[in-house]
Amino acid sequence: MNANHLLDQLPAAELRRLLDKSVHVPLRGGQQLNTQDLPARALLFPLQGFASLVTPLDAHPLLQVGMVGREGVLGAQLLLGGITSPVSVLVQETGLAWALSAAALRQQLPGSPGLRRLLMRYLLVQQRLSATAAACLHFHALQARLARWLLMGQDRAHGDGFAVTQEGMSHLLGVRRVGVTVAAGRLQEAGLIRYHRGRVTVSDRTGLEAAACGCYAQDRANYRLGMRFGPDGKLRAATH
Repeated sequence: MNANHLLDQLPAAELRRLLDKSVHVPLRGGQQLNTQDLPARALLFPLQGFASLVTPLDAHPLLQVGMVGREGVLGAQLLLGGITSPVSVLVQETGLAWALSAAALRQQLPGSPGLRRLLMRYLLVQQRLSATAAACLHFHALQARLARWLLMGQDRAHGDGFAVTQEGMSHLLGVRRVGVTVAAGRLQEAGLIRYHRGRVTVSDRTGLEAAACGCYAQDRANYRLGMRFGPDGKLRAATH
């Protein structure tokens, strides 16, 4: 197991060729991996930690439109010949990733149908997740959105918690800090989370899922169905 769900789905021969051309790179909390509209030079398959996909709008702080950890890949647009990044990428949780350069990817693709199929499916899944995120931001209450965001972070973190500031959460969720303070306080009073000195820990996973908007469960289902993973988490064979 490579700790990245997409890599674990590749045929053994394709995986060996990909890893032979890849290098381990650290992911450091607060690091900006890609900048919107500037060149993206590599595919990154997170093994540990996770990153937020963010976009600027006028003079507003960066707004999160997605999150990627060991379930996904960063830079999948390179499959389509896209050189620039459609979003900026900020590391939220320190970790590690496999990096495959854009040049090495171009060399790998002709003999790697499994990799091409995974990247194409993942691009389509990201489109669906981004659409859900936009609707969620408009229609759902902050506390439910915060619960969803915390669940997404825990899914990609090591253990029950991860580092994040209330100011950081307010920027990523597109709200004022006082709103996050109130919403996080209510979740903590309900015994669902613990927040102390910039670190949040999920205390009651089931309760937090109940407090989250339906977008969390919908995202998980869309990922599994879009990637064509079976109930066991394995990739289904391609159909024609």
